[in-house]
Amino acid sequence: MDNKNADSDTPQIQIRFVTKQQQYAVPDYPLSVPATVIISELNVLVNELLKESGTVSQEVEFDFLVCSEFLRTSLAEHIAERGVSIEDVIDVEYIEKHPPPEPQDCLIHDDWVSAVAVCEKWILTGCYDNTLHLWTAKGKHHLTIPGHSSPIKAVAWISLDGENGTFVSASQDQTAVLWKWNVESNSVESIHICKGHERGLEAVGVNTANNLMATGSWDTMLKIWSTSLQDDTEEGESASKRKKTESKTRVPLRTMKGHKEAVSGVVWTDKTEIVTSSWDHTLKVWDTELGGIKHELAGNKSFFDVDYSPLSKVLIAASADKHVRLYDPRSTEGAVCKSMFTSHTQWVQSVRWSTTQDHLFMSGAYDNNVKLWDTRSPKAPLFDLTGHEDKVLSCNWSNPKYLVSGGADNTVRIFKSKYAVK
Repeated sequence: MDNKNADSDTPQIQIRFVTKQQQYAVPDYPLSVPATVIISELNVLVNELLKESGTVSQEVEFDFLVCSEFLRTSLAEHIAERGVSIEDVIDVEYIEKHPPPEPQDCLIHDDWVSAVAVCEKWILTGCYDNTLHLWTAKGKHHLTIPGHSSPIKAVAWISLDGENGTFVSASQDQTAVLWKWNVESNSVESIHICKGHERGLEAVGVNTANNLMATGSWDTMLKIWSTSLQDDTEEGESASKRKKTESKTRVPLRTMKGHKEAVSGVVWTDKTEIVTSSWDHTLKVWDTELGGIKHELAGNKSFFDVDYSPLSKVLIAASADKHVRLYDPRSTEGAVCKSMFTSHTQWVQSVRWSTTQDHLFMSGAYDNNVKLWDTRSPKAPLFDLTGHEDKVLSCNWSNPKYLVSGGADNTVRIFKSKYAVK
């Protein structure tokens, strides 16, 4: 085939459209397009082919994957960056464009919202005024919970059924508190106060079995605790005989040392493995049974958060150098850092994976922005979720329907995802 268009000196590239979404399939024979072709022009082309085949009656907006990454420049630039020859027939995979999340509610607090966790329709928040709050996802405030004597830096749900909920809060007052919430009476009591850290707590993570949790602190230690509400530390007087208002002090099951500075993020990757992020520029992979470090990933700046996807088996980490990085700790070839996501202009404070989509995650940063990312588009987020008027301190995507973030503007912002299930 002649490599020049008769009307122009623009080189042509041969492409083949492919898709995994069979409802949008078009014939996969090679087509000749200008090397300068961009997304909007490919969209026109695919929609024309769909109309010809009578598959769709109205226009569909697509994103295009070439060499496993979303096309964000011209096709020629994209394949040149990846060292692909324009003489080859290029497979262009198209998928329906992710719909933008819609802003839902803004939950007003009295102070900075430094921690947020979602379970089903309930949102748990932790603030710099030492209080916890329970809200519905529709924005109704249910409960204010005092109990800490310093700002709360992390919260996590442990269990929730129709009658009771249990959750944990970690505070700069050097304690983590296990709480029991009676859903029907909307009353809460602190069951155990976990003491053992010598400086403020920054992070808490609960394992998938919900029977253990791990805390990270400014004292550089990682500690493992039982999440059981039963009294397991003292024999003799049973929990039922104690006054209901009296909470019991709990000591850690295990303490692990290895970081040189504050532990900023904690996530369980399986039954006996935890990954931590730290201000000491490292991510560490721990064996909780042996009580030691299995693996270490070094960065060039402080890490502020880390999250793990059970779907894709990889980590994302938030850093002081404004980037989010994707790591494959099991990688045996090439660099362990597989991608770097660049768009934030300040420290990235919080990152969370989607629980249903293996390519999607969200990030919140000191630039007041929350961003929704696809791992196949490292150079640009899918969407900027705007609304915060100050630093974003925390984010959560545990319920696939809601992207939730808390900030130094004393608000929690809720965005509804239209892409909750596959």
